[in-house]
Amino acid sequence: MMIRVIFSVLISVTLIACQSAPLTPTTKQQPNPLLATIHTEDVVREFRAAWVATVANINWPQQPGLPVEEQKRQAIKILDTLQTNNFNTVIFQVRPQADALYQSSTEPWSYYLTGKQGQAPEPFYDPLQFWIEQAHKRGLKLHAWFNPYRVHHPSGGSVSEQSMSVQMAEDVVQLKNGMHWFIPTNQSVIDYSIATLLELVENYDIDGLHYDDYFYPYPSYNEGEDFPDQSQYLDYQKQGGKLSKGDWRRAAVNQFTKTLYEQVKQLKAHVQVGISPFGIYRPKQPATIRGLDQYEKLYADAKLWLNEGWLDYFTPQLYWSINQYSQSYPVLLAWWQSQNSKNRHLWPGINTLKADDDAGIDEVVNQIMINRGMLSQSPGVVFWNVKSLDNADFSQVIEKGVFQHQALLPLSNWLPAKEISKPTVSYNQYAQDTKLSWHHAQPKLVFKTLVYLKYGDDWQYKIYPSMMRSITVANNNNGHPLSHIRVVAVSRDEVLSEAMEIQLE
Repeated sequence: MMIRVIFSVLISVTLIACQSAPLTPTTKQQPNPLLATIHTEDVVREFRAAWVATVANINWPQQPGLPVEEQKRQAIKILDTLQTNNFNTVIFQVRPQADALYQSSTEPWSYYLTGKQGQAPEPFYDPLQFWIEQAHKRGLKLHAWFNPYRVHHPSGGSVSEQSMSVQMAEDVVQLKNGMHWFIPTNQSVIDYSIATLLELVENYDIDGLHYDDYFYPYPSYNEGEDFPDQSQYLDYQKQGGKLSKGDWRRAAVNQFTKTLYEQVKQLKAHVQVGISPFGIYRPKQPATIRGLDQYEKLYADAKLWLNEGWLDYFTPQLYWSINQYSQSYPVLLAWWQSQNSKNRHLWPGINTLKADDDAGIDEVVNQIMINRGMLSQSPGVVFWNVKSLDNADFSQVIEKGVFQHQALLPLSNWLPAKEISKPTVSYNQYAQDTKLSWHHAQPKLVFKTLVYLKYGDDWQYKIYPSMMRSITVANNNNGHPLSHIRVVAVSRDEVLSEAMEIQLE
């Protein structure tokens, strides 16, 4: 309890505090400190994302085989929720079980979409293309989330003739929980998976490519028995291989990770590559930590990937509480940051589903504030999962409190970025308001527009999607006249142009 008390007291200075006292006839209700309004003049930079899971229809669509218009309605509702709560990125699962929620030349349409694997939506539309267009209309980046090795999930209907479990039968094994899994050490699997993902990057205007913790399966998936690749390992040894089975498996996953990153950067350097591994690297690293050994059980050398910089952002799944001694959130976050020798973005995944009561909301907000303190040069967080925002109390705290200011993404200084020229601005001032319009000589380079307004001595800002080219603003705010306007173009890489400034009479 002492750890929790210390953190609560420290963080209360910046938006976090104890709950209001109960109402009595002589007690005046105090405002919720989580909803305190904080003034800021400069644009915030913070990665704010949420996972949208399609496997087992966790988030979208809510069940297989829904009419296309209902699928679209549900997608728009999710994206509107993220926009309202001032997120800037959606991580959308597009390849849940070696099937696709997009037009793939090699993999079948997903069961979770139509209720029949291999069956396209009717009337036809491309869900990923729809999500990209709708996300960008709202100023949201879209990262396409995939699972590299899972081929069939027990919730994914019957195995169709188009399933990769049939098409690549020699590369697939079955686990005791009903899942089918690619054999990660097969070179054919590595080559096929990378080619499939590069096609996705080539054909779609995604902003990122994201994969999570399903490298080798968790031990429970095969009832604690070893992954069934003994014959492949014996073949490797017969060919002169000297690695232990664990090192052999890790080497194959490392090859996939390194090669994918390099080839995505060669194809489209601006596409961010993110990896979201299990949150514990190994027990006793750091010393107080206990839990699953992903290095030995999932054959994922996540520390190596971070040390080598084979990614643009690293999202360890830190789903534990601040005061959970053996898996303490800030202790694990600090350890991963100590391994971030290439200074990549470290944007942890947190379990926001726990925010279903006051204590859970307080925990999540505290974790976000810890991130801002420990990762101040490049703060960011990913919510597991988007459904947590259905809770009105939690959503209010996010929108009106901890995410009350819109945010651009932190810059990725190791990637090439184009400079962007400033926009051209015109305005018409009327008695009560001013109409402001802008355009850019190279509109395709502009992803968002940042507008600053000065009332009295105070500046405020708002970020608009690229398709918005005009706004109307009040000439007076709480008795303070509008005196200055600045308009800034924001590139796809989150680089700012010079400001076009207007001084009003």
